[in-house]
Amino acid sequence: MDKIKMTTPLVEMDGDEMTRILWQMIKDELLLPFIDLKTEYYDLGLEYRNQTNDQVTIDSAEATKKYGVAVKCATITPNAARMTEYDLKEMWKSPNGTIRAALDGTVFRAPIQVKGIEPCVKNWEKPITLARHAYGDVYKNTEIKVPGPGKAELVFTGEDGKEIRQTIMDFDGPGIIQGIHNKDKSIESFARACFNYALDTKQDLWFATKDTISKIYDHNFKDIFQDIFDKEYKEKFDAAGIEYFYTLIDDAVARVMKAKGGFIWACKNYDGDVMSDMVSSACGSLAMMTSVLVSPSGVYEYEAAHGTVQRHYYKHLKGEETSTNSVATIFAWTGALRKRGEMDGIQELQDFADKLEEATLGTIESGKMTKDLALITSLENVTVLNSEGFIKAVRESLEQELA
Repeated sequence: MDKIKMTTPLVEMDGDEMTRILWQMIKDELLLPFIDLKTEYYDLGLEYRNQTNDQVTIDSAEATKKYGVAVKCATITPNAARMTEYDLKEMWKSPNGTIRAALDGTVFRAPIQVKGIEPCVKNWEKPITLARHAYGDVYKNTEIKVPGPGKAELVFTGEDGKEIRQTIMDFDGPGIIQGIHNKDKSIESFARACFNYALDTKQDLWFATKDTISKIYDHNFKDIFQDIFDKEYKEKFDAAGIEYFYTLIDDAVARVMKAKGGFIWACKNYDGDVMSDMVSSACGSLAMMTSVLVSPSGVYEYEAAHGTVQRHYYKHLKGEETSTNSVATIFAWTGALRKRGEMDGIQELQDFADKLEEATLGTIESGKMTKDLALITSLENVTVLNSEGFIKAVRESLEQELA
């Protein structure tokens, strides 16, 4: 068969460790034989980020704005141990954080459900997509360890010199203080990204905070969402036959446990961090979780929700066999290819993405899978494959799908 032609490049962001190894295997086995793949390549491996003083990360984000669609491999966010291991000039920031800030994006994560890997919550029939506001809250906090008795105050000084002052606590002994913030502009971008993604995927949208307790901070989120929905999206939601639903975060958690799934759950930063791990774990594995960063302007960056699988990489370097799950990384590619096909009007590319996903899931459902899935599957007489073996098995299934 002739290779599928592309007209506009994807932005390709390569990564680190075992996922970098899988990245190349996926391209060699599942993409290049079937697609005349056009990408603008950026090496976000830690060594090259260090070499370029992290300019490559900034450049990749700018390219994503230009072309509209990117696909990203998992990358290392360095800690003190990595500073020594990679002889780094400095402890570079998270590439994901840099790209999120550049795109003003919201992260949407959803489990990849497959027969034989049933969710722990038995009534979850469809995936629940978590939308996380990836700005502010405890992730940009300021903290003080209070040494002893004293008065703690929250103070805002305007440009005109006027002060707003509130007493936090009159301490009678040691304690702790935390200051968090958010910006209306960021919350507005978060809301629009959520509403647009709901329309794009034809799913209901839930949003939850604790506005009954946090009557200013959390209530501001609620008010901004409702105002934007009423003014800009209500008629579009009605026409699409989908719903926007607000409730308290504790009520949302209770409802989610009894729901069938198939909706988007929008959360503030910390809530989204926690709840996405809960949903992914309940559905089997972080290696079975998609992640897409969406900007309010309609730019998309697809990746796997997991890390670089460091332990397997060290085994790989020793020449030992690994059985690393590549499903989420495959789905990062399919998501990006499908979106590129949608934007460029290339139905063949969209169909290929669908068939590659079907081939991947079909391989697992036939009993061929990596070790992590074999440990939790309800299927019997499964065949455990190594990293390369699983990708080759997917290729066999794909060739049958395309025949």
